[in-house]
Amino acid sequence: MDKFKFLFGSRKFWAALVGLAMVFVNHYLPNFPLSEEQILAVVLVLVSYILGTALEDGLSRMNIKK
Repeated sequence: MDKFKFLFGSRKFWAALVGLAMVFVNHYLPNFPLSEEQILAVVLVLVSYILGTALEDGLSRMNIKK
């Protein structure tokens, strides 16, 4: 149960879900008012957000002593 609570509280999970929804909308609703290039741009922004958040989380957990 704690894994689901952690998953639904994750910013990376919600960003990935929004990106996946955009891909499905583009595929199943061809009359959607956004072009394929615009949807690709949104998905790329979400991917960069996910990678940036993962990098931030990973670096914050490292204990580097100088």
